[in-house]
Amino acid sequence: MISLLIAPLTKAGFAPFGEVVETADVKPKLINEGFAERFDDLAHIDVAAEGGEVNISLFVGAARPVPLVIKLMERHPLGSQLFMPLNGAPWLVVVCTDPDVPSSYRAFAASGRQGVNYARNCWHHPLLVVGDASPFVVIDRKGPGSNLEERWLEAANWLRVAPDGAVDANADITAKQG
Repeated sequence: MISLLIAPLTKAGFAPFGEVVETADVKPKLINEGFAERFDDLAHIDVAAEGGEVNISLFVGAARPVPLVIKLMERHPLGSQLFMPLNGAPWLVVVCTDPDVPSSYRAFAASGRQGVNYARNCWHHPLLVVGDASPFVVIDRKGPGSNLEERWLEAANWLRVAPDGAVDANADITAKQG
């Protein structure tokens, strides 16, 4: 089974898969008589294909059994999908360019202050939280057309996410035989 080491989530490391949503390095506008800060243009919501509209949801994720084994990937051909945590808890992001090519997988550790906006057609694992009852705001597409494609992996291609949750701080991702 392939093991994926987890890299810190950075804008540069995640760029091939979408956008990191965070306020770091973004200058806010003061609003509401100076009692609030507004951070604009944090992500590009891409949902208009085939008459789609913006859908805003609340997801509450549950932790999966450990060791975490990747058996399923999904993508959304008609729109992007943004996940933003609400409880400040760290969470995991697993993406790939081709579900049938183990070396194309990447795993990232997101802080509880970072979200991701998966680009249209980006293969990703469904929500991966490390603690139960983890709430997320999700912005994605609603409307006509089929916007979900799932790919169940053959057992020989299952991936294990970093045993013991090891984080590789020196590389965006490392895949190795385990």
